[in-house]
Amino acid sequence: MRIVKGLFYAILALVGLFLVVGVLLPNSAHVERSIATSASPQAVYGIVSGFKRFNEWSPWFGLDPQAKYSYAGPESGPGAKMTWTSDKPEVGSGSQEILAVETDRLVKTRLEFGDQGPSTSTMTILPDGSGSRIVWAFDTSFEGNFFGRYIGLVFDRLIGKDYEKGLAQLKALAESSSAAP
Repeated sequence: MRIVKGLFYAILALVGLFLVVGVLLPNSAHVERSIATSASPQAVYGIVSGFKRFNEWSPWFGLDPQAKYSYAGPESGPGAKMTWTSDKPEVGSGSQEILAVETDRLVKTRLEFGDQGPSTSTMTILPDGSGSRIVWAFDTSFEGNFFGRYIGLVFDRLIGKDYEKGLAQLKALAESSSAAP
């Protein structure tokens, strides 16, 4: 009986520790990557200000080319929306909608991944010599989700490589689009 009682108290202490540490962890996560390109801010903005060309540079499109996409709202700018569904868990289902733009400089989107709550993604395009520096950022809040706060500790490692791949593909696309007659 002592062993069962000791085990019960040990489990109770672990659960308590999990909750206390969870409260102390950051309530949000931020991931950011950037890349320099010879493409002009206008060329980059022309690609990222709508979803028409998103799958040409998206790091997730290649994971499931059979995913279903639908589009709503204007072709670009605030209100443009893309929804996707995939049977593959690494792609999942969700939507993104452009919330705000600053011509040739910024595109901010709201991302929805089912019951995970909204997140935001911001693509900032900065003049850099004769080209641009593209900064892609992702921000999410865990709002009391203790498990999410633990995931937040490794969020950069979870999606950072995807952002790097997407930026490399966007760079190549923007540079080839800039070079096209």
